[in-house]
Amino acid sequence: QVQLVESGGGLVQTGGSLRLSCAASGGTFSRYAIGWFRQAPGKERELVTAISWSGAAAHFADSVKGRFTISRDNAKNTVFLQMNSLKPEDTAVYYCAALQSGDFDVPEGYKYWGQGTQVTVSS
Repeated sequence: QVQLVESGGGLVQTGGSLRLSCAASGGTFSRYAIGWFRQAPGKERELVTAISWSGAAAHFADSVKGRFTISRDNAKNTVFLQMNSLKPEDTAVYYCAALQSGDFDVPEGYKYWGQGTQVTVSS
């Protein structure tokens, strides 16, 4: 059983930056690819980015390419999401999740989920 806890959300102006963290406990964190999803009010949850267990491979949604980066520190059981050049449309609750099987962009393959952290970008 893996527990995931997100942190680092908050209120930021357009063009600003935030760094989200996803801290894991209770399992073998380094076995899992980790994805960051977001869900805005009235919209479906969408994959923002994901990173393989080794950190060698990553996936990014087109909407965040060139602005967001993902990294992980398996020694600290933590994945980071660096968000730059934030836009109002990035406003959402951001969740990290551990991928048990399947491709990065299939939500059903993610077994463990955090509770989410709110990111609000003001215009």
